Amino acid sequence: MQYNDLSFEKLSDKIVVCISNEHRFGTDAFLLADFAKARHKDIAADFCSGNGIAALLLERDYSPKRLYALEIQKKAYDQLCLSAERSELKDKIIPILGDLKDFKSDEELDLIICNPPYKADGAGIKNSTESSSIARHEMLCTIDDVCTSAYRNLKFGGRLCICNRPERLCDIMVAMRKNDLEPKRVRFVSKNKNTAPWLILVEGKKGSKPFMKIEPQFYTQSEDGKEFSDELKALYKQG
Repeated sequence: MQYNDLSFEKLSDKIVVCISNEHRFGTDAFLLADFAKARHKDIAADFCSGNGIAALLLERDYSPKRLYALEIQKKAYDQLCLSAERSELKDKIIPILGDLKDFKSDEELDLIICNPPYKADGAGIKNSTESSSIARHEMLCTIDDVCTSAYRNLKFGGRLCICNRPERLCDIMVAMRKNDLEPKRVRFVSKNKNTAPWLILVEGKKGSKPFMKIEPQFYTQSEDGKEFSDELKALYKQG
């Protein structure tokens, strides 16, 4: 592989993530990994893995038994492989280049996390590069595709944890129930108490009975708005 825009950012003393102009990461990956809270015995997967940031954070903070990281774009997949190799996690994180619509794990999964494209295809202006548009618009997969694949791969009682924009909440709920993934937890993320949520985190459980918990709001800014909130600092391992 030959790319001239790669660099590495530390997530811990041992774990690094490879970033490029097209495939970087944001706060949503930290929020998703924290929301999912994998167990040590979990066999997990990260759909739409990108450069592997959410998978790396799951390993850093929760260390599941095994973690498949599935990505459809070749450059992002190459970055994912580099991230796993540099972090000496090739035995724990298994990169897969492929389409989640076709993915079938050799073993039933306890947990799937997914940071999917946020915008429905045809909604809003596409990005200047195809790779960025694929990452942000539902050009290659939809929320329903994610839920269909999650149902196929999860064990009974297995969990799908997904993040998205608040305006997609109804789409997520409908797709989860359509695929027998009962919505069980929702958390809204805002900058502060005076702003509307900019992110939602939703957990669906395969085969579960209806009952949904709305968790306390997550604020990313301190009360004076001058720095990160204590909760976000904890996710970033700051202070």
